[in-house]
Amino acid sequence: MTVIDESAVVWSAPERERAGRPLLVLLHGYGSHEGDLFGLSPHLPLSPVIASLRAPNVEGPGYSWFPLAGVSSPSERLDAANSAALAVLEWLGTTQSTSVGLLGFSQGGALALQLLRLAPERFDYVVQLSGFALEGTQPGDAVLATSRPPVFWGRGTADQVIAGAFIEQTDAWLPGHSTLTERIYEDLPHGISQPELSDVNAFIQQHLPGRRDS
Repeated sequence: MTVIDESAVVWSAPERERAGRPLLVLLHGYGSHEGDLFGLSPHLPLSPVIASLRAPNVEGPGYSWFPLAGVSSPSERLDAANSAALAVLEWLGTTQSTSVGLLGFSQGGALALQLLRLAPERFDYVVQLSGFALEGTQPGDAVLATSRPPVFWGRGTADQVIAGAFIEQTDAWLPGHSTLTERIYEDLPHGISQPELSDVNAFIQQHLPGRRDS
């Protein structure tokens, strides 16, 4: 059974200060770890409690949410991604928050979209950076086609990591299943730039509880 290691979660606030606040969950990329994206915290809004999770599968010096394309079939990737997403949902059931947003980078961005597709009612917004949508139809897709939750999709023109087929797949799926904010950054490789962080900050601020009238 896939589980999230609660002892590895990096929090921006002690437990006594988390209740009654929005939660922003960070999902790192392939071969990385929970401390990576947490370094973005100073550039993100202050009101949400931030929790950075560790993926469940050991991958080299880090961890992964599911196997890479090229070493697994689409069905194997999907099964592993769903298993990881269900583990995140189970972990979320142990938290107390007024709302939940997701921010994922690369493979973590793919998992963020998969979480939204499995449990669309659970999340207020998604930020996926240099990520992609996985293949197939998911249980929440029909709901998302109607509810159109806010999704930020940022990527760079110089990204050589995410295959073009995955970009095309994502470009075909997101507009019909979200209220999409898409940003493409000139000459940005597979990474996150300061202009992108500024756009992400503004996007999250806009979609926090009580701020959706802007």
